[in-house]
Amino acid sequence: MDKQQGLRFSPEVRERAVRMVMEHRGKHASQWAAISSIAAKIGCTAQTLLNWVAQAERERGARTGPTTGERERLKALERENRELRQANEILRKASVYFAQAELDRRFKP
Repeated sequence: MDKQQGLRFSPEVRERAVRMVMEHRGKHASQWAAISSIAAKIGCTAQTLLNWVAQAERERGARTGPTTGERERLKALERENRELRQANEILRKASVYFAQAELDRRFKP
């Protein structure tokens, strides 16, 4: 989803726009035609509304791909993984430093 569009429109507006697309699909030649028509009415781009529709379909299980909850969990796990890698790197460097200090201490007369 386009970050700017996501911040510009409230969840209620996004849900209403998606619902309008679902309800008016049969009144247009294609889903894209319905999306284009409704996007113009609410003031977003057709691509943005298409993204909202696709995500809503994933949430309902009508389309493959991660749901919003799964995407948030994946982001959290990636962040945790990154933090753990950084912590491990710090510990590795500290271990090398202290091991070298111990060796230097042992061999000094």
